[in-house]
Amino acid sequence: MTDFDELKASLEEAVAIKNGQCQPAREFSYKVADVKAIRQQLKVSQVEFAQALGTSVDTVKSWESKRRNPTGLAAKVLSTIEEEPAVYHAIANR
Repeated sequence: MTDFDELKASLEEAVAIKNGQCQPAREFSYKVADVKAIRQQLKVSQVEFAQALGTSVDTVKSWESKRRNPTGLAAKVLSTIEEEPAVYHAIANR
């Protein structure tokens, strides 16, 4: 099978999954952090939170309003802070 044939078969399968004609081989789900709840639990302002995470206040506001979701390292750090709030204080005090 050529690369083109493999790509074509893959796209046909994707369309069939989208149309409900077959089930995906696997599914992934990701928990999106509730940034506002995390920040409020820590009792810090958006400015303090943004500074500790090394991001802008606008980014924190976007996460809190659900206009954007944290991704990559930010998502992992937020998940860690949610599980262990002391991590935030360690980061913030550097």
